[in-house]
Amino acid sequence: MGSRTRSRRGVDYWPGFVDALASLLMVMIFVILIFTLGQFALTDAVSGRDKALARLNAELAALAQTLSLEQSARASLAGQADELRASLAREAETRGALEVDLGRARAALEAQTEAAARLGADVAALQRLKAELEAEVARLAGALDTSEKTRGELAEVSDRALAQVELLNRQLAAVRGQLDELNKALETARNESAAKELKLEELGRELNLALAARVQELARYRSEFFGRLRAALGEREGVAIVGDRFVFPSEVLFPSGSADVSEDGLRQLTRLGETLKDIARDIPSDLPWVLQVDGHTDRRPIATARYPSNWELSTARAVAIVKFLR
Repeated sequence: MGSRTRSRRGVDYWPGFVDALASLLMVMIFVILIFTLGQFALTDAVSGRDKALARLNAELAALAQTLSLEQSARASLAGQADELRASLAREAETRGALEVDLGRARAALEAQTEAAARLGADVAALQRLKAELEAEVARLAGALDTSEKTRGELAEVSDRALAQVELLNRQLAAVRGQLDELNKALETARNESAAKELKLEELGRELNLALAARVQELARYRSEFFGRLRAALGEREGVAIVGDRFVFPSEVLFPSGSADVSEDGLRQLTRLGETLKDIARDIPSDLPWVLQVDGHTDRRPIATARYPSNWELSTARAVAIVKFLR
């Protein structure tokens, strides 16, 4: 009877199995901690890209102030800037959608982490139950030496304990399967996060290239436009260049108090119109531009039946030049 009891106690694999399971659980907790730190780093990187986009908006505003064309050209550039801002807004919306997806992935990861914690608690409960069963088996084995009756009862209780141990084995196998699924889900979440990060970087590079190309194109045509006009009109007597404007004195184009273009004014306007036509042929059709005519009046006040004030005279002169250039 004593040798039979010693042989039963010699084959005991549970302590090693419990140690291996506890080590596996510690490894899983360490992996989850590393992934959480990676998420904090990813959040900091996204915040840095927000600052970069803010600096890009500031540079765009400074560029809009630098391009001081005439009022019509400024309006055209403002339209181009609005289109670029709309493109930036669309990119920001795309980035917002990616951040929403990233938030969902984080929420799923947190849920999976909670599930892993619950599984860990279940494993601990199973281990406690196993320890209780082993204690019960040990107690019954000790009482086996007292009487044959106790031996029969112990055999019955041992069978029940073995059945419960088998049930525990099945439950532990199920826990291992769930842990494997959690590992696969964590790997999928890491891959999705990396893909979204790459897409954000690609969108930022494309936007920077588009902005730089558009600014270079606008600067090139602005320089060419005013350069050719200066070459055609800059050396003529009576034509003043003020910033990005070409000023024809009113006495050169109109007689005093009149909105009818003089002969000399017609010749100058004809040359200006031919120059504008030559330049317009070189400007791409998808680049809008506007020629604005500002009318000016005489220095002395005007009060006639046709022109009650200087304002009516300046307006009539501007309309006369526009009609001629058309």
